[in-house]
Amino acid sequence: MTRSDTAQPPRRRILVQFVLLALTWGSSFLFIAIALTALSPAQVVLGRLMIGAVTLGLICLVTRRRLPAFGVVWAHFFVVSLLLCVIPFLLFASAQQEISSGLASIYNATTPLMTVLIAWVALRSERLTRTTLIGVALGFLGVLVVLGPWNGLGTGTLLAQVSCLGATASYGAAFVYLRRFISPRGIDPIAAATMQVGLGAVVMVALAPFIALSPVSLTVPAVAALIALGALGTGVAYAWNTSIVDAWGATNASTVTYLAPVVGVTLGVLILAEHVEWHQPLGALIVIAGIAISHGRLRLPTRRGATPDRIRMGE
Repeated sequence: MTRSDTAQPPRRRILVQFVLLALTWGSSFLFIAIALTALSPAQVVLGRLMIGAVTLGLICLVTRRRLPAFGVVWAHFFVVSLLLCVIPFLLFASAQQEISSGLASIYNATTPLMTVLIAWVALRSERLTRTTLIGVALGFLGVLVVLGPWNGLGTGTLLAQVSCLGATASYGAAFVYLRRFISPRGIDPIAAATMQVGLGAVVMVALAPFIALSPVSLTVPAVAALIALGALGTGVAYAWNTSIVDAWGATNASTVTYLAPVVGVTLGVLILAEHVEWHQPLGALIVIAGIAISHGRLRLPTRRGATPDRIRMGE
């Protein structure tokens, strides 16, 4: 057996994990929609965070990962748990009472754009190139296309769609906060994910007596969707993502962002018979193109002899 033969199974395994990650994160909005047929938005978030925390805790036990010692870092993780778990999960679940799972997955794809903008505002070290600005502008043009203002949006639907953008802005703020206060500490990624989800579960348990007391009429599909949402989308997916980043690097691993809305829209149409307006997938493609440009995956044509100028902002 040659060395190339022995290296092939690990490559296949990472590829399988990448596909599973795209399917899992892309189908999360389908699971939310199904769970909402029996539970309130707050109950869905409570369930997914508790199941996700247990799943990640078991992964830590099996792989013998240690959580960081109690101290200031726990306060930082508490902030991250609010920004990365509690707030966006509640906003998306509430929004999906009025909009389709496919549309929610499209809006979720704006997270990288929100991260770029918030990083520019919050981190003095961040610089925006003209190419990045063009990519961000194109991405938000795609958001307008998805919104379809020419259709005369109703107040409820508009509020739900703005809630989705609020959720992705919260994700963006969380990633910037992680970069500023957590990443320099060198904490194991799975241990960090366990902290985020675990503290988020604690917050939801504390809030449950006030926001999660609606009557419950559990069904088998709703329970199965909640387990999948918690154990896979909020649990195992973190381990897959960590493995992919280790093998391929963060930039290549981030391309899962391009696939998740495709999965979300497709599953919504096939399983929930959701209707898709022509401008929604078109807007999603524009958003993805904007992300690709802002992250340097699509290069804009430049004049001969021209050099990319950096726009120094935020100093």
